[in-house]
Amino acid sequence: MKSMKRITILLQLIVLLGISDLYAQSRVGTTAAPFLTMGVGAKASALGHANTVNGSGAEALFWNPAAISLENEGSTRSSGFFSGNKLFADVYAYGSGLVFPIGDTGKKRFGFGVNFVDYGRQDVRTVENPEGTGATFGSHDLSIGLTYSQNLTESFHFGGTAKIVQQKIYDMTAETFAFDFGFILKTQYLNGLRIGASISNFGGKMQMDGINSEHFVDIDPTSEGNNDDIPARIYLDQWDLPLSFRFGISLPVIKTENLEWLILSDAQQTNDNDLNIDSGSQLSYITNTVKFHVRGGYKDLLLGDKVDSHVTYGAGFTLKTSSGVAIGVDFAQVPFNYLGQTTLVDLKLYF
Repeated sequence: MKSMKRITILLQLIVLLGISDLYAQSRVGTTAAPFLTMGVGAKASALGHANTVNGSGAEALFWNPAAISLENEGSTRSSGFFSGNKLFADVYAYGSGLVFPIGDTGKKRFGFGVNFVDYGRQDVRTVENPEGTGATFGSHDLSIGLTYSQNLTESFHFGGTAKIVQQKIYDMTAETFAFDFGFILKTQYLNGLRIGASISNFGGKMQMDGINSEHFVDIDPTSEGNNDDIPARIYLDQWDLPLSFRFGISLPVIKTENLEWLILSDAQQTNDNDLNIDSGSQLSYITNTVKFHVRGGYKDLLLGDKVDSHVTYGAGFTLKTSSGVAIGVDFAQVPFNYLGQTTLVDLKLYF
């Protein structure tokens, strides 16, 4: 009974941390680091981002920190993950992670994850040289996180992530710290219904700083003989992170020895957008050595024409070797109405 009371109190704290901001008036386009809500991984993208409960292993580092303590697809304690996403306009997004157990029981796990978006190189242009000066500059988004998770009971998993978030363009940089928290509850009802929730990007504000904010000024141009080159710095605005609350369910409609059909759904609310629903479905063929999945999804159901893409689809497989090591590959396509089609590929290693 004491453990259940602790779990109840913990869930209440998680909700209270984000509820004040999440249900405020929509503030579309008023937060920094929007890449944090873009989603990482082909599997999750193929499922329409309905991955709060369905993730496991190193892939789950970017969706729900509690899920890394679940049994992963390779039925191993440790896992590695790498994802590549070719977006439009030569923008590339990458995600990678590593999860390994702490102790002999395997109930506690530690993870390290990196989320990186590369916007490529562009020419430096000035008023005097509108065609370019010959120099180039780059820009990127970066998130590096450390995650800890464990199953507090046989059916309840809880985890948290501490991460540093950075945005950089040319010689200007913004950085801050943030935290993710999540839980997953496994039930014995309806073939093993799972429910879970996560709060992501709970942290400080982002403020650009760098050489371009430094100037020399004359604080009193009406006076002669004073120093007209006093070092000064322009104070730039601070911006919130895209705080996100997700609540998800995973329902096995069919669950036999060799066949499984999952229906997944997530409700998501961020502090810079309206409430929306993500849904997905996964049909799996399972043997002792091979798992093959076909996936489809529909994301941002309630946002309608406010977003450029809804339908997603993909597939994946996992092959387990005789040594116990398993290798997985996932593939997804996300078609956009105006921006073309993006392709995601994941490579996974279970050991």
